[in-house]
Amino acid sequence: MVTWRKSFLLGILALALTGCHRPTDQGQQYKDGKLKQDLIEVNSPNTQGKPINGSDYLEQINQINQTSSRLYNSNQDTYQAVENWLRSGADTRQLRQFNIAAFQMEGEDNYGNVKFTGYYTPVLEARLTPQGDFKYPLYRMPAKVRGKLPSRAAIYNGALSPTLIAAYSNSIMDNFMMEVQGSGYVDYGDGKPLTFFGYAGKNGHPYRSIGKVLIDNGEVEKEAMSMLAIREWADKHSEQEVRKLLEQNPSFVFFKPEPFTPVRGASAIPLIAKASVASDRSIIPAGTVLLAEIPILDNTGKFTGQYQMRLMVALDVGGAIKGHHFDIYHGIGKEAGQMAGFYNHYGRVWVLKKSQPTLLNPIQ
Repeated sequence: MVTWRKSFLLGILALALTGCHRPTDQGQQYKDGKLKQDLIEVNSPNTQGKPINGSDYLEQINQINQTSSRLYNSNQDTYQAVENWLRSGADTRQLRQFNIAAFQMEGEDNYGNVKFTGYYTPVLEARLTPQGDFKYPLYRMPAKVRGKLPSRAAIYNGALSPTLIAAYSNSIMDNFMMEVQGSGYVDYGDGKPLTFFGYAGKNGHPYRSIGKVLIDNGEVEKEAMSMLAIREWADKHSEQEVRKLLEQNPSFVFFKPEPFTPVRGASAIPLIAKASVASDRSIIPAGTVLLAEIPILDNTGKFTGQYQMRLMVALDVGGAIKGHHFDIYHGIGKEAGQMAGFYNHYGRVWVLKKSQPTLLNPIQ
């Protein structure tokens, strides 16, 4: 059971009208009322439109059912109620008719602005032995040792045994991005099926955001920071400069090569693109159903001023995903990576939960 960081009082809606909508380039436009709890029940979400991804959401629930009976059974009442609502037209004004309670998240600023970033599953070109540009190692997890394993800088300098190298890619930045994503596929260029490199563990050193390093150094504006901005910075700088930047983050991720397999999150459930998210489990536990109003970006990553509704399930975690912040899974490959890299924007989120006679805590 999760204990909320702030007290939750059922049925109290603390909205004080204090201004009008003020759009920004990140969609942080909700300024018409202050929320005073992490989650607060509302009569119905103050939004328009219906979820556009009903079939993907239902497939994600199907994957939960097939893969984790424990997680499915603990949320079955909610899953069934939301499915009934979805198949009956998904009118947000009718949630209560299907015995669904909606709890709005207060957001990062207490005005409902919930942060959205994106992640994806990369596909790296690699070789089993070093050759030409393929010289950047991807490592398996070392055997357990006392204390911390070597830092990123030490690993780059050859501190680990070569026997731990699973493959050599042609880009140190691609390796780092796969670490950030937590897993990826590797194409050995031999015509065989892709090999899945699953998350195997970390070296135990603290994580430091290289995005923040670039912001603090005045290299990238805070409002423009994204995975794409980091990659664009790397493309304009030398190999030595890129390596120096990456070494600012001493944390290092190891991988476990496996035969081709579906992408799975921390809940060990196959992920469906844009129907699953990584969340802070101290606030949003695994299996939680979310109704999200997500900003629509154009093909250059600019906010269009419009939103879309999506149903999603919290099935993954991330080292940088804290508080009222969700990382949307975008799928596999370069195109998914491009769209995921654009996201550093804000929308609104409602936790959906099957109504109970005396519901004091929306997540139990």
